[in-house]
Amino acid sequence: MSPRSITKPAAAATAALLLATGAGLLTGCGTQPKSDAAGGTSAVAAQAVSQHSNLQQPVQTTQADWKPVADALGRTGMLMKGTVYRVPLPRKDLKVTTQGVTVKPGLSLGGYAAFVKYRHTTMLMGDLVVTEHELPKVTDALQAAGIQQTALHKHLLQQSPAIWWTHIHAMGDPVKLAKGLKSALAATSLPPASPPPATQPPIALDTAGIDKALGRKGTADGGIYKFTIARKNTVNDGEYVLPPALGLTTGINFQPLGGNKAAINGDFVMTAPEIQNVIQALRKGNIDIVELHNHTLNEHPRLFYMHFWATADGVTLARALRPALDATTPAPAS
Repeated sequence: MSPRSITKPAAAATAALLLATGAGLLTGCGTQPKSDAAGGTSAVAAQAVSQHSNLQQPVQTTQADWKPVADALGRTGMLMKGTVYRVPLPRKDLKVTTQGVTVKPGLSLGGYAAFVKYRHTTMLMGDLVVTEHELPKVTDALQAAGIQQTALHKHLLQQSPAIWWTHIHAMGDPVKLAKGLKSALAATSLPPASPPPATQPPIALDTAGIDKALGRKGTADGGIYKFTIARKNTVNDGEYVLPPALGLTTGINFQPLGGNKAAINGDFVMTAPEIQNVIQALRKGNIDIVELHNHTLNEHPRLFYMHFWATADGVTLARALRPALDATTPAPAS
C-alpha cells in the first residue's frame, strides 16, 4: 500500500498507537512496551502508568532521625538528598596489591551501608568488602540476622590477599537492621570508624583535563579522584522507588600513580542492551573487563554492573572511558 492510499481513520489509529507506545516508554522506566492479546500496546502502557503510580516513594528524613541507627551501628553516616542515610565502611586495615599497584581504600575497598525509610518500613542495601578468610563468618552472621546477600564478586582481576565484595539487602526496623549488620561487621577486621581528615590530600593528576574528558566534575576523596553518576531513568523493585544513592550508580575512580598516571577502577551500571556497547568501548581504550554481574535481585529496569581496571595517563583513560559512559544513559551532568 502506498502512503497516499492510507485512509484518515487508519492514520488516526496509527497516531493513537504511537502515542500509547510513547507513554509506555516514558513511564515504564526504560522498558519497551509489548503488545498482548488482552489489550494491545495501549493496555500495557496503561498498566505501566498504574504500577508506577502505586510505587512507594522514599520518606524525607533529617540527620537526627538516623541517630538511633548510628548508635546501634557504632558509626555515623551522611544523609544524601534527604532520603538515603549512607554509612561508609572502608577497609583501611587491608593492604591490597593488584598488578603491582597498592590499592588505596577509596579506589576499590570502600564498602558502605545505605538506609532509606519508606511509609511503613526501612530498606538496607550495601556492599561489604571482606577477605576470603572472613567471608564464611560474615555470610553466617548476615543470614542469622535475616539480611540477604544479593551478589558476591570481585572488583579486581588479580589481588593479594584475596578479597570479595558481597551486596546485602533487608527490610524492617532500622535499628534492628543496624544491629544485624554490626554483628556481620564484627566477623571482619574492619577498624573502628574515624573522622574524615580536616583537609583532603592533593590529587597529583590533571583533574581539569579528566573533568573535560568525562563531561562532568569529579570529587577528591582521600587521595582518590571520584565520579558518581546516576542513570537518567527511575529504578524501582516493583514496590519501592530506589534512589540512586543506594548504590545504583556508575562509579569511576582515579588513583594517582605519579607523573599524571592513574589506576582506574569502578563499575558501570547498565541495562542489558547497553552491555556489549560498553564492553566494546572499554576494550577500544585498552581498559580491562573485571566482572559482569547483578547487585540486586528484582529491580526494574534490570540492571547489570561491569567492573574495570587500567593504568595509564589519567586524561587518556578519561577519554577512553567517555564513550562507555555515554553508552549507559547517564543522567545529565549537574
